[in-house]
Amino acid sequence: MPIYTRILRNQYHDSVALMLATRALKSKEDVEDAAYMMGTDINKKLLADGGLLDRGAEAARANDLIITVKGSGNGAQLLDFAEGLLSQQTTTQKTGSTQPGSFRAVIRDHPEANTAVISLAGPYAAREAREALDSGLNVLLFSDNVSLQDEIALKKFALQRDLFLMGPGAGTAIINGVGLGFANAVPQGRIGIVSAAGTGLQEVSTLLARHNAGISQAIGTGGRDLGAAVGGLMFFAALDALQVDPHTDVIVLISKPPDPQMVNSLYQKLQGGQKPIVLCLLGAQKPSQKLENVYFTRTLEECAHTAHAIISRTDLPSCLNTDVTDKDLCQRLEPMRKNFLHGQSDIRGLFSGGTLCYEAQVIWRDTLEKPVYSNAPLIEALRLPDSTISKGNVALDLGEEEFTIGRPHPMIDNDFRIQRMAKEALDPKTAVILFDVVLGFGAHPDPAGELGEAIVNLFEGEKRKKHNLVFICAITGTAADPQGYEKSKSVLKAAGVTVCASNAQAARMAAFLVSK
Repeated sequence: MPIYTRILRNQYHDSVALMLATRALKSKEDVEDAAYMMGTDINKKLLADGGLLDRGAEAARANDLIITVKGSGNGAQLLDFAEGLLSQQTTTQKTGSTQPGSFRAVIRDHPEANTAVISLAGPYAAREAREALDSGLNVLLFSDNVSLQDEIALKKFALQRDLFLMGPGAGTAIINGVGLGFANAVPQGRIGIVSAAGTGLQEVSTLLARHNAGISQAIGTGGRDLGAAVGGLMFFAALDALQVDPHTDVIVLISKPPDPQMVNSLYQKLQGGQKPIVLCLLGAQKPSQKLENVYFTRTLEECAHTAHAIISRTDLPSCLNTDVTDKDLCQRLEPMRKNFLHGQSDIRGLFSGGTLCYEAQVIWRDTLEKPVYSNAPLIEALRLPDSTISKGNVALDLGEEEFTIGRPHPMIDNDFRIQRMAKEALDPKTAVILFDVVLGFGAHPDPAGELGEAIVNLFEGEKRKKHNLVFICAITGTAADPQGYEKSKSVLKAAGVTVCASNAQAARMAAFLVSK
């Protein structure tokens, strides 16, 4: 079937609009496949993998939008239809006289407002964030692709005004009981969270919620905040705020692998604190010095259980691995191991949550014989040379900027993950495909249903018959989330997926299956 391509020069469109237009175009009877993508190198490779790359698309530049359609109809008409769909998705309603046209107008009309959520293309987001701060608003900067220089300048500007600049790339926060970004429905309580890791905040808060422990405040700082360049500007400011917050009794601190220099600075800051503090700095070494009232944890699961034990005044967990080291479970998994064919030895982790990707790598580093490669590795030597091609054990963060330029985040759109899942299933070395499912406000309305259907198709198709595959996942979410934790769990189990109680347990189970 022929492929038709149109390049729209120097055009940027919202990724959600691109997703909606793609789905509408694919539903057309004479269209077999289609895509709207920015012309980055990684997107061209994705088009090539999907059989949608032609010479026209190869010539696109990073700032150009590629429209490509594989179909049986008239090429020009299909592309006109495709471009028209895009216009429909990006056309906004006419601005009425009562709608404000600026931050200052909003503040004038709504003097009670104190926070702005900004989700724009990176090059424009910093300017709008500065205007919001200048107008006296705290900012959740959801946008990524914001320069490091802009981040540092914005955070210093915010601190001068006694405001918070959460982000860039701050996927979630819960402020005074209000969820921002990809937030989950969790109860209010007396545990405060500061997190330089979006899905880390979600995983810990939802695990706490399942134990009926609530959140006072959950402040996301953006993943680069604990890097040496930013210097923990927002992380330390948020920690100071929770130390004096009368509604917070226990403080949880979460980070993706932080800069070692910043870890030392954090340890010094924690000396002499009055409130119990639970630390989860993924990949960091436990401090050699004794820190009073500070509890060091290695995984998000252990972090949540420890915080719950402190707030509920129960015994601290001595071992959290029981669900995956229990003899009964090992006996249940043994037939899966025996069904693997010769050469099936690799785990392929496909994560929508970057922190969940890091947590899996921390666990696998200590439990697997072979190294784990990633596009977001714990150490640079294990970086995948090409993120579109797996090599051995892989933990892939599909929410990294390389995959989200001109594409919706994988928490919103499962299409790319489903494509990658099918590709990994074809590899005769793949034994386990592990993935996360993140529920909550702002996320896909039914990720379990869409992923479950795709897995059923893999089980039933010719691809699946070539070798045995085990699908494992963990769900980050609560019963009160719009998608429903139990409903999502049931759908995935019906699709043949082994569903674990936490991301850490899923990672340990995957390691057990491929270990000798």
